[in-house]
Amino acid sequence: MKRLILSLALCLLAAPALAVQPDEMLDDPQLEARARDISSGLRCLVCRNESIDDSNAGLARDLRLLVRERLVAGDSDDEVVEFIVDRYGEYVLLNPRATGSNLVLWLAGPAMLLVGAGLGWTYLRRRERAEEGRLEPLSDQEAERLREIMKD
Repeated sequence: MKRLILSLALCLLAAPALAVQPDEMLDDPQLEARARDISSGLRCLVCRNESIDDSNAGLARDLRLLVRERLVAGDSDDEVVEFIVDRYGEYVLLNPRATGSNLVLWLAGPAMLLVGAGLGWTYLRRRERAEEGRLEPLSDQEAERLREIMKD
């Protein structure tokens, strides 16, 4: 029974590694390594935030085959990625480039953080100054009344 549970656990852990089918693999180990490296950076268009290497979707298989086909044709790694980006758009990249309209998205988070920190700092400084200006010394009557209260 323990063996069965262990075998099932190992199969479940190895499932993402089995997404690349044996019939997809290239005979040349160097080309296969390049294909794995490229496809680990490409997003499956069916599965969200999963590389095509980890996905069992039919489109992911087609993309894996396309990557290998382009490598066998003699394309460089960058040419393969460009070919796929031209065909499917930048969404296919797991790590989008920080250029063009994507640059706005890359810079928006840090910019908002700086603006929020600046607004918070300004608010705290104004509040501190406002509290300092409100304090007025006690009048003679108030000081006398305070002394009476403190004696009791």
